[in-house]
Amino acid sequence: MAKGIFPIDKLQQIETPFYYYDAEVLRKTLCSINEEAGKHEGFTVHYAVKANANPKVLRLIREAGLGADCVSGGEIEASIKAGFPSSKIVFAGVGKADREINIGLDNNIFCFNVESIPELEVINELAAAKGKVAPVAFRLNPNVGAHTHANITTGLAENKFGIAMSDMMKVISEADKLKNVRFVGLHFHIGSQILDMSDFEALCNRVNDLQNELESHRIRVEHINVGGGLGVDYAHPNRVSIPDFKAYFDTYAKKLKLRPGQTLHFELGRAVVAQCGSLITRTLFIKEGAQKKFAIVDAGFTDLIRPALYQAYHKIENITSDEPMEAYDVVGPICESTDVFAKQIDLNRAKRGDLLAIRSAGAYGEIMASQYNCRRLPKGYMSDE
Repeated sequence: MAKGIFPIDKLQQIETPFYYYDAEVLRKTLCSINEEAGKHEGFTVHYAVKANANPKVLRLIREAGLGADCVSGGEIEASIKAGFPSSKIVFAGVGKADREINIGLDNNIFCFNVESIPELEVINELAAAKGKVAPVAFRLNPNVGAHTHANITTGLAENKFGIAMSDMMKVISEADKLKNVRFVGLHFHIGSQILDMSDFEALCNRVNDLQNELESHRIRVEHINVGGGLGVDYAHPNRVSIPDFKAYFDTYAKKLKLRPGQTLHFELGRAVVAQCGSLITRTLFIKEGAQKKFAIVDAGFTDLIRPALYQAYHKIENITSDEPMEAYDVVGPICESTDVFAKQIDLNRAKRGDLLAIRSAGAYGEIMASQYNCRRLPKGYMSDE
């Protein structure tokens, strides 16, 4: 049970629904990342801001020394505002608008992760207008599958992301002709919520082959960026609150053949913040149907869309009841049939006013909230506020 980790009296006073972030869990997670990555020379970790851009969360991550991986101009601005040094900011994304590219150029970010020749040409043109040279890494699509949900794979040839492997030499040659971009690295990302280390081993093998091919053409790469993808244990947020960073970083240390002086960059998002966050929602009604009971709560898929979007599982706990367990469908108030958090799950007997904690919601929760049905966006609170 998780009741002991929540300050129930304080939570009862806050208007629901809202996000509650456990600062201690986040700090322990960041400490583990730094400890395990720090064992290997040349490893640099960036936080994928798309997972959670709450300013209080960003501040703790910045204080831990991580860089920022951004996929929009707004994320670059949020990272700068949170104190991330521009020298640790990378900018990825298949569709960067001119305005966003200019934000990156104006802030002298570390690198643009480029996904097509037309994008490369636009960056060169915009950099030339500012009298700058933009550092670029090419995101290659390694055609490596990942054991995860089909909607969050990104490394297959059928996905929209990255440059085809067969076009690698063509793109590097094109960059060499342009005066206002500088080729500095290769970028990869095969998907998210990956728990099978063999997926990362397959990526390492592909990168090794690529490096050998490039060196046969006397091309040396300064930086290798392998993205993120490490998953979390959604079923056991209390028992396994910190992902297996040791296995993750050790896999790359053992399987990826870095060259002398080369740096290896990671872009972890979910693994950093998922377990520190819970969506706290209040039970509005208990509705008994002919075949099941519904716990109708005041949070909906406007607050946490993952179950509706990916059929994602989140552990749900009644943190204000010690009554015997009963089976419920936990549903929200949105006028859509997909507004369901879970079906036929066991909860301590619920009544109107009980607080439910939807766990492991620190990633892709608050950041993906919407105002559908003219609902208010949920607020986020840090445990040490």
